[in-house]
Amino acid sequence: MKVFTRKAVRQRRALATASSIERLVGDRVGQVRDLPEDARGRHVDHMAELVLLAQAYRHFGRGWISKRELDRRAAAATRELARLRRAATPAAHLTDRD
Repeated sequence: MKVFTRKAVRQRRALATASSIERLVGDRVGQVRDLPEDARGRHVDHMAELVLLAQAYRHFGRGWISKRELDRRAAAATRELARLRRAATPAAHLTDRD
């Protein structure tokens, strides 16, 4: 019977999370070319941020960074994704007044 430490469980979970994020990005990357040209850059930036987040989870899973560093990187990624989302909010529609 294997006994896993909390750290080992967290690291395995982090590697699984990294794989999930990478699959998500991999599934979406081919669709970028079908987007309108003005939307591509925003979506590419979003996917790049997700790749960096996956990388942070993978680094933690391999023991290369601490949990504190993973948390710092995840918080930074969350802030950047929120910023990208706010920048993508469509402008209010203008209507003609008759």
